[in-house]
Amino acid sequence: MIVSRRETWLGRVLLIILMLVTIVPFVSLFITALHKPGTYPSGLALPETPYWSNFVDAFTAANMGALLWSSALIEVGVVPVALLIATLAGFSLGHLRPPGHRVIFLAFVIGLTLPFQAVIVPLYYQMRDVGLLNTRWAIILPLIGLYMPFAVMWMRAHFVNMPEDLSEAARIDGANTWKLFARIHLPLSTPALSSLGILMFLWTWNQFLLAVVLVDDPTKRTMAGALGAFQGQWGTDIPLLCAGSLLILTPTLLVFLAFQRQFVSALMQGALKG
Repeated sequence: MIVSRRETWLGRVLLIILMLVTIVPFVSLFITALHKPGTYPSGLALPETPYWSNFVDAFTAANMGALLWSSALIEVGVVPVALLIATLAGFSLGHLRPPGHRVIFLAFVIGLTLPFQAVIVPLYYQMRDVGLLNTRWAIILPLIGLYMPFAVMWMRAHFVNMPEDLSEAARIDGANTWKLFARIHLPLSTPALSSLGILMFLWTWNQFLLAVVLVDDPTKRTMAGALGAFQGQWGTDIPLLCAGSLLILTPTLLVFLAFQRQFVSALMQGALKG
């Protein structure tokens, strides 16, 4: 495809603008976190004396060691289980196509239109009735269910594009449905699985609403959910609040930077399959 020089420069300018729009808020947050505690910084002016101790104080004040452990437990409870269920369902709907698979697929499509806010009140009463309120299970179980529509459609989109010749050749060699899934299709779905896992990790780590409504103990919430309690305690200390926010954002940025190639690879694979 031939691209003119004007289009090339226009694309670069748009990328620079988007990059600035994305980076400037983080830079502002970082600069504000370096100011003296208890002050109200304005603009993007660097302080004369940077207070790096704000990050240590925020880590200690928010008890982030316990929050990291709680978030890790929630991630372990949500991401592997959701990946397993979504992969099995996506393989069934996208490749095996059992009777009624179109109706089931339509049900998942409808589920995509259901926002978290619409089910938060019924979830609260349901978790209370089963005795899971104020526990990590009150976050883990709803998140698995709420992720299913998107996760199943993501994996179905992968399996529906897999060539039928692979399955036919494997069945001729004597492979049953389980071996067909585990030995043929599952290894080939690594890019789709890794990218979906990254997305669910980021969504779970940044989950705020369910954590705040369904769990009263901040040490049993996600890192983002605990920010609400931290803000209530240190809401007037803007530098300390910004330092705490950056500490909460850091793990998600590290995970995305570490696995960005796998994520882009999966997106490009889906684009090429068309």
